[in-house]
Amino acid sequence: MDQHDCYLSPFSTRYASREMQFIFSENNKFRTWRKLWIALAKAEKEQGLPITQEQIQELEAHREDINYQDAAAREKECRHDVMSHVYAYGLQCPGAKGIIHLGATSCFVGDNTDVILMREGLQLVRKKLVNVIAYLARFAREYKDMPCLAYTHLQPAQLTTVGKRATLWINEFVGDLEEVDHRLSTLALLGSKGTTGTQASFVELFEGDEGKIKAVEQSIARQMGFEKVVPVSGQTYSRKMDYYVCSTLAGIAQSASKFSNDMRILQNFKEMEEPFEKLQIGSSAMPYKRNPMRSERVTSLARYVIIDLLNPAFTAGTQWFERTLDDSANKRIAVAEAFLGVDSILNLLENICDGLVVYPKVIRQRVMNELPFMATENIMMSAVKKGGDRQELHEKLRLHSIAAGRMVKEEGQANDLIQRVCADPAFGLELHEVEALMKPEAFTGRAPRQVEEYLDEVVEPILAANVELLGDKAEVNV
Repeated sequence: MDQHDCYLSPFSTRYASREMQFIFSENNKFRTWRKLWIALAKAEKEQGLPITQEQIQELEAHREDINYQDAAAREKECRHDVMSHVYAYGLQCPGAKGIIHLGATSCFVGDNTDVILMREGLQLVRKKLVNVIAYLARFAREYKDMPCLAYTHLQPAQLTTVGKRATLWINEFVGDLEEVDHRLSTLALLGSKGTTGTQASFVELFEGDEGKIKAVEQSIARQMGFEKVVPVSGQTYSRKMDYYVCSTLAGIAQSASKFSNDMRILQNFKEMEEPFEKLQIGSSAMPYKRNPMRSERVTSLARYVIIDLLNPAFTAGTQWFERTLDDSANKRIAVAEAFLGVDSILNLLENICDGLVVYPKVIRQRVMNELPFMATENIMMSAVKKGGDRQELHEKLRLHSIAAGRMVKEEGQANDLIQRVCADPAFGLELHEVEALMKPEAFTGRAPRQVEEYLDEVVEPILAANVELLGDKAEVNV
């Protein structure tokens, strides 16, 4: 079949990195199955089962070269993917075929591999998340002093700085990084639990020697780079493990969506923009358009990942006793696509945050359009110092503000509040005195210092501890 005649996932063709696609590829999956079978054989040999070094060497010789055609042909007959690959591996390793999968059930390779792939995926997510934090930290420090409008209810409230706003974005991602580290530290292999989690098959193999059974499981975990296995299980690990991991990924999507929505609004304000290439086209109909397509894509993909969290949630809640198979088809899609989705999001975020564009004059203009309203308390206090009555001045400022607002909204004129105040003898203020009160930098509070403190005390230690991960550059395909 021609590739243009069948469905191709956009994660593969447009969004996700080659690295993440490999993690959830067939080669990585089935090679991991074979690594687990080798680990099982080695562990069983260590505990005295009649497995030879020659058999293990034969298994290792074909660990990487999966004979897919043999496995596919066998699966058409037996309708069982694990047994098909046991058969195919046995064809390549005739001397060892009798000890492949010895004492194990399907979830030995299936579930343990899923945990291993989730760990690999989280490690890649972690690297990209650290780089997003690094790019935003550089941006925050550069613009820590630049006053800009701050909003509540999307209405101008007071002033903050461009850098301080960036620390709000960073702090979301720092929380996500903490969650990723927690998940990585708590991931545990299923181990070798057997058909219903009782290890009955291993009791039979080792004639009831519980020490050997435990030693086999510990050896497998050690060989696969894990410190622990789940303490109890049915045939599968608890499907809440998938939920916890996908919840962490959905948290990253939430942070990304917040950032991307802020960026889309700022681009509408013409205060900031995401990168826009020289030959990039914003609209097929409107040549002048500079659409925030990267940020829009982040929002779109984030929505998908957040909603995808419902899949492992329902799967975990509908397991029957020691296991049922209604998890399999769902989880092989939902978990992989959660990782592919977040990978796609982080690729975009790396690209955006490494090339943010700021327009200082527009930001200043928008500040000055609103600052007269925000400066009313300072104006009132200056007038009181000259002998004015606070209550009378407060009422006058209220009326002047309403009138100035009407001029802006109904007449499309400039904000003339300052001129109205200076023309009112009750204030006793000259224009130069009022203008002296209108320095935006005086209205940003501790924002610049907060940026320095946050970056120095919270962010820089994270970056210093992960310096080997820094410098990642993401390529945006479309």
